Amino acid sequence: MKVFCVIDMQKDFIDGALGTPEAQAIAGPVTEYLKSLKELPYESYEVVATRDTHYNNYLETNEGRHLPVVHCQIDTEGWLIPDSIYSVLESLEAQVIDKPHFGISSDRWSLILENVDVEEIAVFGLCTDICVISNALALKTAFPEVPVKVYSDLCAGVTPETHEAALATMKMCQVDVMNSWEDK
Repeated sequence: MKVFCVIDMQKDFIDGALGTPEAQAIAGPVTEYLKSLKELPYESYEVVATRDTHYNNYLETNEGRHLPVVHCQIDTEGWLIPDSIYSVLESLEAQVIDKPHFGISSDRWSLILENVDVEEIAVFGLCTDICVISNALALKTAFPEVPVKVYSDLCAGVTPETHEAALATMKMCQVDVMNSWEDK
């Protein structure tokens, strides 16, 4: 079964506190790509979406001290996945996983996907250079013999330069970097 991991497609990363023009530019293509998954046989794929989730004490955390911009605070507008994306995730019966850090640990990914016969993993979303890379490498660690692919055209980094640097790093760690239109 192919697993599609949609990383942190939340309002604060698209056009909120940490939004960028590049993130805004991929929101529509991510939505369209997710819609296209409905063409696949239902039993052939699993969709998991992560949601960066912080609390009132965010600025007191290690991440908050290094990135002192309050974002993705639980139950705020910026924490939400935009309706256009969320409604498609619902129609695909996606699991939505809240995470308090950049990445989900490899052990937790193993638990999330314990009932799935994982044959391939596709990863895309925001931000390439922080949460996408963290989760792609954790997935590669959890499933070392499974191909892990990152769709570069459905990702955006904090800057275009750090996006490219993250893609290069993932390639070095045997993550296949490709465009979504090359593979479904």
